[in-house]
Amino acid sequence: MDPAFRQGAREGLRTVLPFSVGTLPWAIVTGLAMRSTGLSELESMGMSVLVFAATAQLGALPLIASGAPLWLIFLTGLVLNLRFLIFSASIAPAFHDRPWAQRLASSYLLTDSAFTLLSPRLLTTPDPQWRWGYYLAPVLYGWLLWQAGVLIGVFGAEILPSNWSLEFMATIALMVMLVPMARTRPMLLAALAGGLTAVLLRDLPLRLGLFAGIAAGIATGFAAEHWQTRGEPQ
Repeated sequence: MDPAFRQGAREGLRTVLPFSVGTLPWAIVTGLAMRSTGLSELESMGMSVLVFAATAQLGALPLIASGAPLWLIFLTGLVLNLRFLIFSASIAPAFHDRPWAQRLASSYLLTDSAFTLLSPRLLTTPDPQWRWGYYLAPVLYGWLLWQAGVLIGVFGAEILPSNWSLEFMATIALMVMLVPMARTRPMLLAALAGGLTAVLLRDLPLRLGLFAGIAAGIATGFAAEHWQTRGEPQ
């Protein structure tokens, strides 16, 4: 193994380890949420491996539980994951020398935290082997940690007392994930607009109120970010 790759891998793991503490409990709750919607163990783990996008998983689960049509579930997941189009385009220069299969794997393993924590050095370090190790080691670690947590949640659901209500587990899990993220004014406004819209339109058929809330939150976040940027001194 290339020494630069090993050094990059060590640096990448050191970068993400302090921020991965909350991944396991979050993944466990997601596993419980998937089982609470009626998915089998195999279906739950299959969804976790194939999708590997927590926001999309948790956003889709209430729709699955309510029997929403497949096109709406797919569209909701697509909208929730649009940010990864921007993320992947931003760090694409760091992978220009990688084979197509490695670039494809990199896009699958990309997460919000990986983009936030790793992109600065990915885009400024010239050694391609170091960059590859710096990215691959932490995202693989994150993937394994997430799947382990989901596995615990999926099979742990069977041992929970039958009188524990898990009907709203997916919604609760999504809130647990989003609340710590709403630290800036644009994100807080986006969360408020999205939540208020979803509540006001909750009686729409096919859970379209949830989709409208997502759209309202995205639009509000972009608008608030634009206004905030315009107000900053040049």
